[in-house]
Order: sequence, then C-alpha cells, then structure tokens
Amino acid sequence: MAIKTETELYAPVKSYFEQLGYNVRGEVHHCDLVAMRGDEPPVIVELKKNFSIPLLLQGINRLRLTRQVYVAFELPNKGRAPHGASWPELRKLCQMLGVGMITVQFFKRKKPAVLLECHPAAASQFHVEGPSSVNAEPVPAPTVLPRHNKRAAERIVHEFKERRADYNVGGSTKLKLMTSYREKALHLAYLLNQQGPLSPRRLRELTGNPNTSGLLQKNYYRWFQRVERGIYKVTPQGEEALRTYSKVVEELPPIHSK
Repeated sequence: MAIKTETELYAPVKSYFEQLGYNVRGEVHHCDLVAMRGDEPPVIVELKKNFSIPLLLQGINRLRLTRQVYVAFELPNKGRAPHGASWPELRKLCQMLGVGMITVQFFKRKKPAVLLECHPAAASQFHVEGPSSVNAEPVPAPTVLPRHNKRAAERIVHEFKERRADYNVGGSTKLKLMTSYREKALHLAYLLNQQGPLSPRRLRELTGNPNTSGLLQKNYYRWFQRVERGIYKVTPQGEEALRTYSKVVEELPPIHSK
C-alpha cells in the first residue's frame, strides 16, 4: 500500500519509540523525529517515502548531532528490497555509513507494522530495543563519521525539552512549525488577551518564564505592543495567532502566581 507523503510515516514510528519508553517530538531543528529517554543521547529519525541517496545523505548529516540516527521509509510492495538490492546488502550499506534503518509496512485494514532493520553501528551502547526483522548479525565497522557538533547537539536537546507537547508532524513541509519560542510567545499573547495589559514582571510571575522581557522587547511575531512604559498589550496579529494555534493554546499550562 503506497503512501502519499512521508508524514504518514511519523505516527507509526513515533508510536514505536513511545512503546519503548521514549518521549518523541516532530520537526526539531529540521530533524523529522527526535526521541529521548532519560539521560541517553537523542535518537534522530529521518523519514522519506522511499529508500534513496538523499535519505542516506540526510542521515549522515544528522550524525553530527548524535550517533543514534535512523532512516525510515515505507516497506516496498511485496517486501522486496529497493533498487534491485538485497536486504542484507542495504543493512550493510547503512551500517557502514553509520546509520540504522527502519521500515514501515502499511495495510488497508490494520495498523502499520514498524520493523527495525538494523542499528547504527557506532551506537551499540544505546541500541534501541524492540521487534526486529532480522536476527543478530555481525555489525560492520562504519566509515569515518562526521565530526560531532556539540553546540548543535545541545540546541537539539534544549529545544526538545523546552516544548511542552508534540505539535508537529515529522516530515511536514511548507507549514509553520510550533517551536518552543513560538509556544512561549503564544502563552504571553493568551494572558494579555485574557487579562488585559500587563507588565513583563507580572507576565513572568504568571508564566514562570525568565525570558519574558526578551520576548516582549524583541516582539519577533509582532504580537505585542507597548502601551506605556513597562506595560504591554496583545495586537490584532496576536489575537489572530491565538485563533490559528487554538489547539496549542488549549494545552498551555495553568497560571503560576507568587
């Protein structure tokens, strides 16, 4: 059953990792899916409808952020390996490149089946457990991996932890994604819309967000307007944003007060 877009892969792969105890977020700093469990390094999964060179290149690029990288795609019709290769050859190729491989089989009348084809060869200490389509095989040594970018990796983890929920579908394109920054700005707009003009100090007390003043002063989305010194109100653009992102607004945390 051929899927139409790679976003259809997100829900089954997300569910697969959640069943293994991971928290999952979609579209974190351009990564289709990021999963985290405890203090383990993040897992990154790149999604594509089909197995391809661009998918492999995307996976290799993500190795700068973590050694736990997987590429995921729909299992081809009748379970045949793509491009005339064999599955053992594709697994060996992925592991030599340093990435793992996941396939998703879709059905007309039952839930998709997610199969872990192989692990990233360089991340054996943190292997994802779960159903696999293959028996244990010798893991080929990967080629020279991209240099780890510690600062970029920390940004991924920070963005992941700052988000209160998973609002994005991995693999989405041409959509405005929900980031932690946008979520915090929405929270301020919501409070100003509900309670009228407030000071940065009062908003900081209500949200518990220490960066409240910076959000208001930078005003990246043009959602806020200073009505007098130290007092802000929500703009018509901010009111429109509250309607556009109503589902996110419904999930905002309760008001904190001192």
